[in-house]
Amino acid sequence: MEKKVSKRSRKEEEDLEALIAHFQTLDAKRTQTVEIPCSPPSPRLNASLSVHPEKDELILFGGEYFNGQKTFLYNELYVYNIRKDTWTKVDIPSPPPRRCAHQAVVVPQGGGQLWVFGGEFASPNGEQFYHYKDLWVLHLATKTWEQVKSTGGPSGRSGHRMVAWKRQLILFGGFHESTRDYIYYNDVYAFNLDTFTWSTLSPSGTGPTPRSGCQMSVTPQGGIVVYGGYSKQRVKKDVDKGTRHSDMFLLKPEDGREDKWVWTRMNPSGVKPTPRSGFSVAMAPNHQTLFFGGVCDEEEEESLSGEFFNDLYFYDATRNRWFEGQLKGPKSEKKKRRRGRKEEPEGGSKPACGGAGTQGPVQVVKEVVAEDGTVVTIKQVLTAPGSVGQPRSEDEDSLEEAGSPAPGPCPRSNAMLAVKHGMLYVYGGMFEAGDRQVTLSDLHCLDLHRMEAWKALVEMDPETQEWLEETDSEEDSEEVEGAEGGVDDDSGEESGGGLRRAPARGAWQVLCPRPPRTQPC
Repeated sequence: MEKKVSKRSRKEEEDLEALIAHFQTLDAKRTQTVEIPCSPPSPRLNASLSVHPEKDELILFGGEYFNGQKTFLYNELYVYNIRKDTWTKVDIPSPPPRRCAHQAVVVPQGGGQLWVFGGEFASPNGEQFYHYKDLWVLHLATKTWEQVKSTGGPSGRSGHRMVAWKRQLILFGGFHESTRDYIYYNDVYAFNLDTFTWSTLSPSGTGPTPRSGCQMSVTPQGGIVVYGGYSKQRVKKDVDKGTRHSDMFLLKPEDGREDKWVWTRMNPSGVKPTPRSGFSVAMAPNHQTLFFGGVCDEEEEESLSGEFFNDLYFYDATRNRWFEGQLKGPKSEKKKRRRGRKEEPEGGSKPACGGAGTQGPVQVVKEVVAEDGTVVTIKQVLTAPGSVGQPRSEDEDSLEEAGSPAPGPCPRSNAMLAVKHGMLYVYGGMFEAGDRQVTLSDLHCLDLHRMEAWKALVEMDPETQEWLEETDSEEDSEEVEGAEGGVDDDSGEESGGGLRRAPARGAWQVLCPRPPRTQPC
């Protein structure tokens, strides 16, 4: 039986390699770079959203989309001009193969370079996966892709994390999954940007257990923080148990030597995020790490349900402290609403939902026991519902006509984040409604200095998204177009539904089969 499974696994990998080669042949037909103004990209998750080091631009690459029957993978490159609020699709000859759950890091040298490592490709039916171990660089000044071949690098994987540290790329963790088995990693690699060589780091001390989809960020003091993530273990035949990690570690050079590293367990103070997977991370002003969204799954042997989030947290490495990001709301709105209430007659009707006491925010405090045994205190400020049935003042009416503040991005996992000039941008991701997976294509921004209100730059109505019910037929898996994802598709990414892998959950983050969702990328 083992020999049969191994043979089938090799055959599936060969089939995927042939499919990838077919797509690369199609991509090779491009002979010149073409920039095409376009509408916003189609829905997707597990893509990468990067900030141009010199221009006011965001760079979106790759990603996936699942429509209920087929998985679509992308290697498209889009550029969003922040000042002009415009999108451009950039077709470049010989790009990396289609993928999702990769890692992309921007460095400033040479007019800007976007380095991409790993990720995965899925068959159209979302049941077979190929993990990449290739390294690419996009030269932003010349708009050319280059594959950098160097031995001694990481094995093929998804859901890993990678950061730029001085003149190196530091890579940690991830996972590899096949029909036969799966494995999670906690190894650390360094790629030298001067010599183009890989090296394996062997830090001393006790480091994180194997995981994927974690937070990885560089501190002002020159260390690297790793927080959270996801992993799973086989508890009995054909039954796996997932773990949402909530521990934190610091990786730093020992005694200032770049050839010797050490792990240290950290115990940050403050209000920590609840344990979850599929969250997204970006570097905020003042060298703080911003943490957004994610999902907390309740796993059973044959099903998976989850609570999605759209909350914000910040980690201050200088103070080793977490704190939650709470929006203040526009000042003008508060002032006008106060004045409007003052002008009400004393005998005016009271709100139908409970009088003046319901107008203030309510703080809810609860305690959650993390997987390492520590107790996490969660504080959430809930805005009281509006005064149902109460006449609005003229000031309130005119305020709404002028445009009330956007409610912000809905709860989601595996969104793409980027910060430029103190503005946070959130694009795409996914959430679930019953057995349906909704893949998003909206774009929101938030001024992190003011922390007043979200602004919607691209809106999306999830109800308009096509969702195809699963069939018992395997005919779709034979169709090459399914994994290609053409220019005219309204598709985005990921696998979901049925017994599919939910990549968007902590395994390849930024993700995997559903139900149950097995990996957060």
